[in-house]
Amino acid sequence: MTHILLIEDEVKLARFIELELNYEGYQVSVAYDGLTGLTAAQKLRLDLIILDWMLPGLSSSEIYRRLRSTGNRVPIILLTAKDEVSDRVAGLDIGADDYVVKPFSSEELLAKVRIHLRRTSTADTAEILEFADLSLNRRTRQVYRGKRLINLTTNEFDLLEYLLAHPQQVITCDRILKEVWSNDFIGDINVIEVYIRNLCLKLEAINEKRLIQTVVGVGYALGE
Repeated sequence: MTHILLIEDEVKLARFIELELNYEGYQVSVAYDGLTGLTAAQKLRLDLIILDWMLPGLSSSEIYRRLRSTGNRVPIILLTAKDEVSDRVAGLDIGADDYVVKPFSSEELLAKVRIHLRRTSTADTAEILEFADLSLNRRTRQVYRGKRLINLTTNEFDLLEYLLAHPQQVITCDRILKEVWSNDFIGDINVIEVYIRNLCLKLEAINEKRLIQTVVGVGYALGE
């Protein structure tokens, strides 16, 4: 059974989410503070984490940092009451795979849960995609720039995979939403710019040549 960890300090909201996930057939563990949540995330075998942005005891950004530092790549969906674009960008900048703004509908949250569970369940293929000195292994979900390993979030990986599969092509934002994240994606189309920016920062961390080009008013292309 798919196992989801919910870290949420609002007891009533946590219970509501737990019941909705249970109804969909998911096994759910619940933690009500950051430290308890981190301990559970480190001990349990999980398929997904739903993480509140504001937590007592230990911040969500610290939970993410500690998990990723040990190689834990479980997808993380943030729950946030902050609706400003800068706050949403901050959540993505810490490396979260997705976010849901409170108040939200159960259908919205469940759609995003399905997206990330589907990605992890279909990720294992043996094909390697390459462009210039960039390589992506679909089976291991590892990305290298030369000999440098690059750690990507789930959304960043999926976006880069799509660009690598269509080199030298200009890809519009509408096409990314439809073909990379499907119609289940719920969010502002401007968030794509956030993912592109994060990808560029990671791919060019030591002043490497830019590979993702912005075509103003149209979209993005992988090229030199």
